[in-house]
Amino acid sequence: MSEVWKPSVTVAAIIERDGRFLLVEEETSDGVRFNQPAGHLDPNESLIDAVARETMEEAAHEFTPTALIGMYMSRYLSSRTGRQVTYLRFAFAGELGRALDRPLDHGILRTVWMTREEMLECEEKHRSPLVLRCVDDYLAGKRAPLSLIYTHPSATGVPNG
Repeated sequence: MSEVWKPSVTVAAIIERDGRFLLVEEETSDGVRFNQPAGHLDPNESLIDAVARETMEEAAHEFTPTALIGMYMSRYLSSRTGRQVTYLRFAFAGELGRALDRPLDHGILRTVWMTREEMLECEEKHRSPLVLRCVDDYLAGKRAPLSLIYTHPSATGVPNG
């Protein structure tokens, strides 16, 4: 019997302040890497709720998405399983809110603010090539309204009718 193929859906927060972007330094199976506050969509959660939650967990800040920067598909060979994994990443621009009195998520070592040039200098330590691509799309002014994303009530556990 063949395995059922399913892409992994992820979200990422692209947060800029005074020409610097918020990144997290995290422990991964490939070593210490840089990424935006990002993670997987959880069951019964909208994409908007997921990116706010991931930013809260990984950066200990509130985050309010204001625009969709882009939707990205990538494939990687998992160093853990040796299988190809497909990711669908939804990247959001938004406003960073207040700092929260909570620890960073397990595996997150610290948050750091970097310019695009600084990010380019450590590109080999990015979790994915999409880290820089999302920043470049942000800097190019790519924005789509959040109204482009529709979440049917049944997707968040709300019964129909």
